[in-house]
Amino acid sequence: MLVILGYLIVTGSVLGGFALAGGHLAALFQPLELLMIGGAAVGAFVVGNNGKAIKATLQTLPKTLSGSKYTKVVYMDLMALLYDILAKVRKEGLMAIENDVENPKQSPLFSKYPRILNDHHVTEFITDYLRLMVGGNLNAFEIENLMDNEIETHHHEGEIPIHALSRLGDGMPAFGIVAAVMGVIKTMGSVGAPPAELGLMIAHALVGTFLGILLAYGFVTPLATLLEQKLGESTKMFQCIKVTLLSSLNGYSPALAVEFGRKVLYSTERPSFSELEKHVKRK
Repeated sequence: MLVILGYLIVTGSVLGGFALAGGHLAALFQPLELLMIGGAAVGAFVVGNNGKAIKATLQTLPKTLSGSKYTKVVYMDLMALLYDILAKVRKEGLMAIENDVENPKQSPLFSKYPRILNDHHVTEFITDYLRLMVGGNLNAFEIENLMDNEIETHHHEGEIPIHALSRLGDGMPAFGIVAAVMGVIKTMGSVGAPPAELGLMIAHALVGTFLGILLAYGFVTPLATLLEQKLGESTKMFQCIKVTLLSSLNGYSPALAVEFGRKVLYSTERPSFSELEKHVKRK
């Protein structure tokens, strides 16, 4: 909703200021200019990205309309789940969580936290490394290196739509200039027309430059910035899991391991020690 609100503010401010200055809004309605700018932008986007990048961008765009799903409540559920798992391991041994790891949807531990279970990537990340802890002979340093590589891969994949939209936004002013030049060329071809008509044609041509800059910095580039922020939030979730599991591997108790994980969260979503303790006990 904030995206729509932001777009309304941008549009209202620009068009409202133009109207208050005595401009005629009808002069800005140039569908052919939009066709040239939009068509060129779409074509350049297709040429400059492979199929995977295009698909990733189209799949990511709808997420910009929703708020962040990584809230304090979600993080508290995550850490309560990790506490339950690590407490079970400490009491009954690593083999006790084998069924939970292999079938998280049927696991009593995971079922208590549907917000985490419904996030396929987070659930898979947790179960994959718990599986390595159960059945592998890897030490904490090897698992940490593997986690870092996976988180880095996740981050690079998330950056693909961001870079695609950033490059598209950077090119929009140039496409606006192209549309404006086309309008000037048309005007020069009608140089014998009356001055009033020539002035109107020049005004229509300049709308192309206006639209290219407005679309770039008011609509496309802010989306790339928003996606970058959302990527940082999703990466922080994996870092929290990583720190918690590694702390347990290094011999810390479940309560301390979860506390280590809590410390890496952003201050805006990080629960206090007492909040997390009460939540874990209640669960």
